[in-house]
Amino acid sequence: MLQVGLSLPRAPEGEARAFPAELDGDGGDGDGASSAQVVLSSSPITVVVTPEDDTWHISGSCTAGGPFMDWDQTAEVEQQADPPEDTLSRPPKELKKLAREGCWAASRTLRAAAYQRLCQRVACRLVTPDALVYGDVATRLFGKHGASSHPLPDFLGGCSLPTYCLNPHGVAALKKILICIGNLFPDITYSPALPSLVALLLHYSEDEAQCFENISRLIASNAPHTSYIDQSFLAHQASCMTFGDLANKHCPAAHKLIASTSENVFEVYSEWLSWLFRDLPFSYAIRVFDVFLLEGQKVLYRIALALLKQYRLSVSSAQQEGSDTKAELQAFVQNIAQHVTVDKLLERAFGIRLFSRKEIWLLQMANRKALMERGITMVQGRQSFHLAVDMQSFSSSIVSAQEMRIIWSWIPERFSLFPPLLLFSTSEDGCSLQRFYSCCEGYEPTVLLLKTTEGEVCGAFLSSDWSERKKNGLTSGFFGTGECFVFTVRPEMERYEWVFIKKPELAKAMPRSRQRSPSPIPTAPLSSSPHSRSASPNLLTVPAPQRKGRLSPFLAIRHFLLPSKTASMFMSGSREGIVIGGGGGQALSLDANLLWGRTEPCETFDNPPLCQENFKDTLPRA
Repeated sequence: MLQVGLSLPRAPEGEARAFPAELDGDGGDGDGASSAQVVLSSSPITVVVTPEDDTWHISGSCTAGGPFMDWDQTAEVEQQADPPEDTLSRPPKELKKLAREGCWAASRTLRAAAYQRLCQRVACRLVTPDALVYGDVATRLFGKHGASSHPLPDFLGGCSLPTYCLNPHGVAALKKILICIGNLFPDITYSPALPSLVALLLHYSEDEAQCFENISRLIASNAPHTSYIDQSFLAHQASCMTFGDLANKHCPAAHKLIASTSENVFEVYSEWLSWLFRDLPFSYAIRVFDVFLLEGQKVLYRIALALLKQYRLSVSSAQQEGSDTKAELQAFVQNIAQHVTVDKLLERAFGIRLFSRKEIWLLQMANRKALMERGITMVQGRQSFHLAVDMQSFSSSIVSAQEMRIIWSWIPERFSLFPPLLLFSTSEDGCSLQRFYSCCEGYEPTVLLLKTTEGEVCGAFLSSDWSERKKNGLTSGFFGTGECFVFTVRPEMERYEWVFIKKPELAKAMPRSRQRSPSPIPTAPLSSSPHSRSASPNLLTVPAPQRKGRLSPFLAIRHFLLPSKTASMFMSGSREGIVIGGGGGQALSLDANLLWGRTEPCETFDNPPLCQENFKDTLPRA
């Protein structure tokens, strides 16, 4: 039996569910201030009430041991020796190496100087608030003396303030800086990670004004394809979806475990920034911050992926069964020192072959667009839009609801927002290739599911509209993008992605004159019997690869470095049948009657046969 489609149509305009977020209290930060919730127009607002003896003055310069740090809470030892003068003058590549190796940790003085230098190097908008502006605004808001009360900014999203090793004076300074940010950056509507970044920076700042100026530069950064801080709910959710995409590709074992045991995979991944800037111990979080200032948000993806990989190594499927994955991951990160040292964690993080900064940025933009089409731009009271497969109502004669959830977790995040829609089934639409094309054209992407007479189940995720096959006229050609993949469901579940995702070293730049020629393009006889290999006039001819295939935006750069054209044979359709994958064989091929097929290893997906090499589709139901 063949089921095709399970497509992901665009949501109707205006479809959205937004709920006002309830702000929690700030959780008691130990600074002597009390918190209370007041209700104005039925919306709770957290208010920090300071005692009468709190003067809210702007801290002066004081570098001896750090004016804001509680040294009883940290094992860091103040180094009195001055660092080499040329350390911070080295080229960026050397600075990255030093930061990754923990050079800043050798001296508090060096780390403070490094933070100041790196923040001042950030390219930002021409008009960006500085230390002098902070002084003026803080004086206007808080006054020079006396008690005052001010609500914390709404962009905290109800999160408690992470104070790390700040003393009470530092906690008060943290709140003042956040209030000033809310006053001077009204465009920031949602940024739960921002308080952690301010707190970490404050540990190594001379005074509040310096900390404010440096965090302002990160907020106002306009470097191309570089982001430091998400500043809206839409941007935050897009980054969570992007992390889901990267986890799907770089941590397949952990992703499969989470998808099979969690009701809402997206809810688990939506905590990825909190792992780094809430749950990690201070000694780990500050090392993350060291490299973050140099390399931007991309480095955060690396380290969160390394945490996810380490988590998978630390738990078994049996342990995970029936547990709260979100809580388990949080507890794991909080106790990370029991599992791996910070140096080893960073070493593993930078061993992950991640996409380029530009490719990640393009992926984030694609996820933002998908969220906007769904109408998700405001803070949601409940995140229920991931893996839109209703376990209760889903029905298929090929796969179970649990199997479909795992398949759905494999597809790119921006598509898994939408529930599957059945476009074509041989049991209902008959065994007609033309009927297949007419039902599937106009939908992008689609999922193809096949069940053989032997009970084996396999399929493919196909990223492009089948109507693209017509663009070559009478000449059949491959199309699709690097997001295509093939998979098996039974007897075992396994996915085989584009070969260059798991083996990017094959795509190293090389002179075109040295690129090898494509391997010979085979033909696959699809006769009336799976055991017949004799010549037949009804042959399925494998089309030649397109010269100008449209690839996924965040994989497009690699296309120009492919050593072989056969490595980008994704999908093809003609009157004779369907071909998926090419080069040395075909991952899947079906004849014009959608009854007989063949599966072989191919260069595009580097896959083994997905089922018996020659197979027959299950007969359609009446």
